Amino acid sequence: MEEAKSVVKHILLAKFKDDILPEQIDNHIKGYANLVNLIEPMKAFEWGTDLSTENLHQGFTHVFVSTFESTEGIAEYIVHPAHVEYASSFLPALEKVLVVDYKPTTVRL
Repeated sequence: MEEAKSVVKHILLAKFKDDILPEQIDNHIKGYANLVNLIEPMKAFEWGTDLSTENLHQGFTHVFVSTFESTEGIAEYIVHPAHVEYASSFLPALEKVLVVDYKPTTVRL
């Protein structure tokens, strides 16, 4: 197995509250995506909704993946004023949230 060099993934699983309208969800997603333009250590952003047929999602409906060059970059992102401001509106819209940071490892067979 080979650990990816200088890449750390920040995964956020979310379930929006039932009273959050679809257009509000779209605005939250656009705001999250815009952070990549405002916070230098954040190198990439992608998102999607749960498509699993295994029914193991535990109620989480949305997946957000951010890519950073280091764990220090994630630490800088967490306290960055743009992230703090964004989180102050995003987090109250969520019923459930789970965050995991990891360094990807590639399996070579």
